[in-house]
Amino acid sequence: MRGLAMAAVFGQAGIAVTGAVVRVTGSGLGCPTWPQCFPGSLVPVPHPEIAVLHQWVEFGNRLLGIALVIVTGACLLAALNVRPRRRRLVLLAATMPLGVIAQAVIGGVTVLAGLAWYTVAPHFLVTIPLVWLAVLLVRESSPAAMAVPPDTPWRPVVPSALRGLLAVTTVVLGALLLAGTLVTAAGPHGGDAATPRLAAIPLPMLATAHAHLLFAFLGLLVGAGFAVHAVGAPRAVLLRLRVLVVVALAQGALGGTQYALGVPELLVALHVLGAAVITAAMAWLWAATAEPAPTPDPVPDTPARALAGTA
Repeated sequence: MRGLAMAAVFGQAGIAVTGAVVRVTGSGLGCPTWPQCFPGSLVPVPHPEIAVLHQWVEFGNRLLGIALVIVTGACLLAALNVRPRRRRLVLLAATMPLGVIAQAVIGGVTVLAGLAWYTVAPHFLVTIPLVWLAVLLVRESSPAAMAVPPDTPWRPVVPSALRGLLAVTTVVLGALLLAGTLVTAAGPHGGDAATPRLAAIPLPMLATAHAHLLFAFLGLLVGAGFAVHAVGAPRAVLLRLRVLVVVALAQGALGGTQYALGVPELLVALHVLGAAVITAAMAWLWAATAEPAPTPDPVPDTPARALAGTA
């Protein structure tokens, strides 16, 4: 179960990266129809107006989506076969294949809409909560979670104020990722040379807003760092916060570099990978702020306790 849950994390992140490869290589319409690749064919066929490379890049992304359906489906089957049955585990596992199917439908809409930016952005944004849920699924299948009775409630191991700060940080991260999709929508990589770009807002303005949100996110992480030390949070929380800070700094440096260099294709794909990694790191930090809290076993009755109760 845990291995399949971890495979779901990597698969959800991987589908976002291959989607970025499709976009930066201009292969978004390599398969111009959906669910078929070409009318009457599920696979690429020779076409005078569509390069073979573009066809196979887009078709490869679709094949990865099918593989991810298989992996996430196996994840759900494994959760259903865990005994005793664990409701939270099953619900989290169920979001994996359902999310991938939703992604496939959105991808089909994106192709049929000619890669309109307002369809491409949701195609990526749906991946973000799926990565988050996949990380929570890993936590739910951890030895600590499996060692307690099913549906044992989770109790915070840090003060509620710190969890509130991390919740606000997560919201800012979501806004940061949303702004990143708008920067992409206004940028040069639309998936196809003829795809209209977002022109209502100037690209420099969008990039500046994206950068400001990054600074806000980093500032909140600094505040969280002080709070973690002040409350004496468990070591796991501290270590995961450090990992998140490193990932955020690397992602920020990568974003600045790609913007300065004119958004080269390789750096764009790496930046999308970084978005998935930073989401997973944030989710993994959040997961460390709570632990299963089993209900204490009742103290067995003894003759002395019975007499005391009678008295």
